[in-house]
Amino acid sequence: MQLLYFAWLRTKIGVGEETLDLPPEVVSVNDLLHWLSGRGERYAEALNDLSLVRVAVNQEYVGLDHTVGPDDEVALFPPVTGG
Repeated sequence: MQLLYFAWLRTKIGVGEETLDLPPEVVSVNDLLHWLSGRGERYAEALNDLSLVRVAVNQEYVGLDHTVGPDDEVALFPPVTGG
């Protein structure tokens, strides 16, 4: 899976993107975010409040229950405001 991190998530986690092999129990966005939180202090801090994280899978906004797979591109970013 290709993971992309934007804005303050990139800063807190310390990378802009990474490719990861997920364990078989990670089947949804919610599973992914909780699994990532367990990868270390930087991830845990960045993903501490999921109300501040938006997710796109293959460039489409999705909810926490959306299914993810090994060939997906997942982007994590803060809420976007317009003006």
